[in-house]
Amino acid sequence: MSSQSATSPQAAAAISPREKYYFLARRLHSITGLMFSGFVCFHLLVNATILASGESFEFCVEKIHILEHMGLLVPVEMATIFFPIAFHALFGIVILLTSQPNMTDYAYGGNIRYTLQRWSAVVILVFLVMHIWHMHWLGKPFGGAQFDPENATSTAASAMQSWALWAPIYALGVLATAFHLANGVWTALITWGVTIGPRSQKVSGYVCAALGAFLLVAGLGAVRGFMTYQIPADGEEAAVVEQANGDDH
Repeated sequence: MSSQSATSPQAAAAISPREKYYFLARRLHSITGLMFSGFVCFHLLVNATILASGESFEFCVEKIHILEHMGLLVPVEMATIFFPIAFHALFGIVILLTSQPNMTDYAYGGNIRYTLQRWSAVVILVFLVMHIWHMHWLGKPFGGAQFDPENATSTAASAMQSWALWAPIYALGVLATAFHLANGVWTALITWGVTIGPRSQKVSGYVCAALGAFLLVAGLGAVRGFMTYQIPADGEEAAVVEQANGDDH
């Protein structure tokens, strides 16, 4: 007992403040990654409702933008989406610049996944900037923001169909996101001690792979749905709105 009590302070002192802060930052990076994963799942599933009908997508967007009418949409977006993504991305760049993958020398599965995780993060970062400019209101000062929640389906489809390269760009972004999310959740379960043994890690690996495949199918389906959606002409759309108003009366 005496020898342990004598060495414990020395062991604690051996951990530098920089190492402690780095450890905390890695944990925060993991938490913000899980927050981003939850948002991505929700976002892709909402977008995939276009496969059911344009009205289904409109309905989901309308329910989400109730927060806007309450004055809560921007604070909620910043607190639960943009701030976590910003920290996760910035610290991810630190990890990317300081990591030393050895996939070329030792092509083990773990090394391959680690390297793909880093490179998929780069793809996601570039894609995210393009997506925000293309669709989100933050891109309006820069000539973007082609999505209008008041006409959600038609403007989303019009934005996707405005350039032939949007389909492959979004497909690549969805692919990178699905892999990064699935592998990140699998790693987070290990990091937080949820899956400790080889068997639990193997089972969680299958579950996370299935999640990634499901999100990939949903995301690619949404891309196809918006690319093939027949955008009504202004006159036709106005007629539909007028008919709906007439039915209400």
